[in-house]
Parts: sequence; C-alpha cells; structure tokens
Amino acid sequence: MESPTAPVPTSPPDPLIGTLVDGRYEVVRRIARGGMATVYEAVDTRLDRTVALKMMSPALAEDPGFVTRFRREARAAAQLSHPHVVAVYDQGEADGLPYLAMEYVPGRTLRDVLRDYGALTPEQALTILDPVLEALIAAHDAGFVHRDIKPENILISDDGRVKVTDFGLARAVSNTTTATTGMIIGTVAYLSPEHVERGDADARSDVYGAGICLFEMVTGQVPFASDSAITVAYQHVNADVPAPSSLRRSIPPDVDALVATATRRDPDLRYPDCRAFLADVRRVRRALPPPQPLSKDLQDTLIVPAGMGADGPPPAVTVRPAEPAAPPRAARRRRGRGWVVALVLLLLAVGGAAFAGWYLAAGPGKQVTVPGIVNLSEAEATTALKSAGLRLEVAGEEFSETVAAGLILSADPEPGASVAADSVVAVVLSRGPERYAVPDVLGQPLEAARSALADAQLGVGVITEEWDPAVAIGAVVSVDPAVGEELRSGTLVDLIVSKGPKPVRLADYAGSPADDVRAELEAAGLVVKSTEEFSAEYAEGLVVSTTPGKGERVPVGGAVALVVSKGPPPVEVPYLIDMKRDDAVALLQNLGLNVEVNEPPFTPLSRVIAQDPDAGTLIPQGSTVTITII
Repeated sequence: MESPTAPVPTSPPDPLIGTLVDGRYEVVRRIARGGMATVYEAVDTRLDRTVALKMMSPALAEDPGFVTRFRREARAAAQLSHPHVVAVYDQGEADGLPYLAMEYVPGRTLRDVLRDYGALTPEQALTILDPVLEALIAAHDAGFVHRDIKPENILISDDGRVKVTDFGLARAVSNTTTATTGMIIGTVAYLSPEHVERGDADARSDVYGAGICLFEMVTGQVPFASDSAITVAYQHVNADVPAPSSLRRSIPPDVDALVATATRRDPDLRYPDCRAFLADVRRVRRALPPPQPLSKDLQDTLIVPAGMGADGPPPAVTVRPAEPAAPPRAARRRRGRGWVVALVLLLLAVGGAAFAGWYLAAGPGKQVTVPGIVNLSEAEATTALKSAGLRLEVAGEEFSETVAAGLILSADPEPGASVAADSVVAVVLSRGPERYAVPDVLGQPLEAARSALADAQLGVGVITEEWDPAVAIGAVVSVDPAVGEELRSGTLVDLIVSKGPKPVRLADYAGSPADDVRAELEAAGLVVKSTEEFSAEYAEGLVVSTTPGKGERVPVGGAVALVVSKGPPPVEVPYLIDMKRDDAVALLQNLGLNVEVNEPPFTPLSRVIAQDPDAGTLIPQGSTVTITII
C-alpha cells in the first residue's frame, strides 16, 4: 500500500500575471526574479508582439536619482542595434516602478547552461564568447561600457543565437544608493580591479569581465570565490587570475593565454579592446575541432537536402511501354529489300568499330594512366609523365609538413587516374614546412612586440613581468622560444616584460637616527621625505616609522616617507581597517582627532581599506587621520 504523497508547497501567485501594465503590456508569465528586477513574458497589445518586460525592484524605485539615471540610460541603450544585443523597445513606469520593454529571446542564460552542463569544452566556450565580444565591440563603438558582463547577462536562444542584455542598466545601478549594495556585491566576481578600487570602467573593464566568463565556462567556476565580498574584491586587486589548465589539465595553452591577457590586473597590459580579444579568440578557434552541440536535440535535427521534402524523396514516375502497332501496308511491300539495308548497316558497324578501335588505341581518344609522381622532383616528374604520353604544368606552391621543399606535393588529375593521351597534369610543388623566425623584439615596448610577432605570423603567449635594471619598464626582456627560432604559423611566443629596476627592500628603521636613515636611503636611489610626530616610544630625532614600511619594496626613484619623533604624543591612532565608514569616523572624533575620508565615487562596501597614519601611531590631539573607503 503506497503512502499518500505530501502536498508540495507553492509560492503565492504573482499579482502582475494577467494584468495590463501601463495600459499596453499584457503580462503572460514570470520568467525570472532577482534582487534588482523581475522579468516577465508579456504581449505588447499595440504592436501585437511578445516582449520581455523587466520591472525594477521597489528598493531601486525609491531612489529618485536612480530613476533619473535609469531613464537616461534606457533611452541611450534603445539606440544600440546589433544582432547580438538584446534590443530595448520602450521604457516607462507603472505604479511607481520603472520598467523596460525588451526583445523577447526564448531560451536560457549562460548561467543556466553552466548549471545544467558544467564546464564547457574550449571550442564550445569560444563559440559562445565570439558573439559576446561582437556585441561589446558594437556597444563600445557607440560609447557604451557594459560594466556587468556575467553569465546571467548572456542569453542563448533555443535556435543557438547568443545575445547580451542589460546595456546601460549596470551604469544606472552602480551609482545609486546603498539600497543596491547587495546587488553590486552579487557581481563582484566579475568586476575589474580598477572598478573595485576607483569605480573606473572603460572598454578594458568589459574585456576583463569577458575573460572571467571564459575562465568560468572552461573550468566551471570563477577564479576568486569567498563568503566575504571584500575578500573577493581584494583578490581581484591583488592576485592574478590563475591559468584555467591549473584546474582542468585538458585545456590547451592557447586558451590559458586568452584568459591571461584578458584578465591582467593592469588595464594597459590587457587586450586594448574587444576587437583585439576577438581576433585572438578566432585564431584559437581555427586550431580547435568544431564544437559539439550541447543537447541531443540539436544533433538529431533533420537537414532536408534540396529537392527533397520532409516526407522523403519525390514519388517515382512509372512509364508504361506503348503497345506495338501493325506495320503499314507500304512497309510490307518493301520487306523484300530489307536485306540490302541490313548489309549497309553491317558495313557501317564494322567500319565504325575499326575507327573506334583506332581512336581509342592510337588516336586522340587514347587513354593513359597518370603515373605516381608525388614526392618526385619536378625534373623526375616531367620525365615520368613524358614516358606516359602526358605533359607537366606547375600550378603553384604550398607549404607541407610531410613533403620536402621542391618536390611534387599533389597532382591534378591524381596519380592512377585514366586521362586522354597528351593531357596536361597540373602539379603543386612543396615549399616545405611553413616556418617563421621569431623576430628580435628585445627592448621593444609590449605593443610594438605584439605587432612584430603578428607580422611574423606568430602570436603572443603568456606575458610575465620581471625586474630588470637595464630594460625600460614595459619593454621586452626576453622571449621563449628564442629570437631567430623557426616556428609554425600561429605559434605563441611567451614574453618577459621589464618591471624596471628591482625595488629596494626597506629595513626596520624605527628607533634609528633620522639623519642616518635619510643618508642610507638616498644612497640607494630613493627620494626621502620626512614629517615629525609625537611619540611616547622614541626620543626626539629618532625614526618612528616609514612609509612604505619594514620589508616592503620601493622602486628606484620612488619615495619613502619618514616619521620623525617630536617626543611623547597625547593620542594613539586606533586600528580602523574593515570598520564601517561611519563607525571609524565616530571613533576618531571621540579621540579628539580630525578625519579625512578618501572616498572614490564607487564604494559598494562602505568599509575602511586603508588608513594613514597606521594604527598605533602616536599623534597630538587635533591631528588628522586619513581613511580610504571601498
């Protein structure tokens, strides 16, 4: 006896379903819900077309600044037209909630695909990334920066088309009130370092986001993950994205190189724009096998050849022979002369057969077999063809990995074919293996080295930075393979780029005479600046601290700030890192200190990431403490 099935809890029905929004859009069903908006399938009753209706959350709608920015960005995004961009048809408000009416794309997001299938093959991932980059190129040309490239904003239609959505919306959200902070945290896994640090975003920021998406597609996970958003943000700023092959050994080096170049922490070392990124993606795609479909349904799609219907070939036409008719009376009278006609026909047949025999055996119709000439020299092939009654003609030259230069690579007609005597056999000569020498790019700036390698039919592989006292910052120190080495077309050449002279590592100068420390640092090529502060620990004239501090490295020509003791201080600076902004300000003011807040335009976490002076520094009351907010 089966036990009764427990009732499955259901969510309350959406009140918008079945209603008419703004007197125009009839809501059919809810497609997706997020913290920022809810998306519905709706019918535009004026134009009788299906649209995707995105209704903003009430939290966003409460901010007048966001609503103003939303309208401006939506109007601008509506001007962006591209096959791989989800079109914006209309924007407005209904019951106080801003909405967007957009192109309806039946299908699923890239996030759904990754959830259903896990990591994709490199060829599948690059096939999806290609149209994404095309969409970003079109947007950048029109003056848009997406700012929020992630799998949720990449749509894949049921017929395989790829489209990018939410252009302009990210910029409207990114500057709104703290009510949206949770939404920004949700996408921190794809934010570029400059976006995290300064709120800056340009085309190279979208390159970074696309590179993170490529990493996730081929590995099944993002490079940086943590329960703490500030930890993820810190990793983006301070750690390089690992090679995808470190997680999946089957990923080829070319894909590692794509991710490495797209996700450089320094925007100047990334692809300069999405066009350069796309060019490398397509070069790598050409070296990979065709991508396999993600579902069996695609593999089972029937392709109907021309001339055939869906139900099979056209029906055969049956032709019935006619009934023989009785010969006419005049013909019966001429039967007596039939033997004469038969004799004439016999003589003609014999003569024709003789002629045909001559034509095929010795005449113009004589057939000969093309001899085997592949891998012979041109002279040897000419002799072999002449012996067979054929002539040689050189049709061109091609590179070959298997046939030595100067030998016959292929022939048309092919060896073994039967052709008329005295025919011409067109041959292609081998140029030998296709190889290109690594150009001398040592000492050249990185972009000049890229151009030189491209001109030599080679590509840029992994770029590594090293200290070098003799080579200018950003110039090439060495290449691997070495200069002059012969490589196949498209081979990636790894570059080591100079970071300039190795920085000076600072010792612990606290408690040392300031004059002695200044002399030592200036002798090492550093610029020394000093300030005086009260100190209970160090006597007047002794170094209290340095900035940068003990163990840190300072580039040659860089500055070191000394704090020199003025004697005992009245106040000890507290530790403020990771405190909420308002809590840090209140604590400092309660200690009788002034506060200077270094607060960039984009502060999604509203927490202290740096302070000056450092915690524990002794300063007089009324002194200023600077805090940096992220």
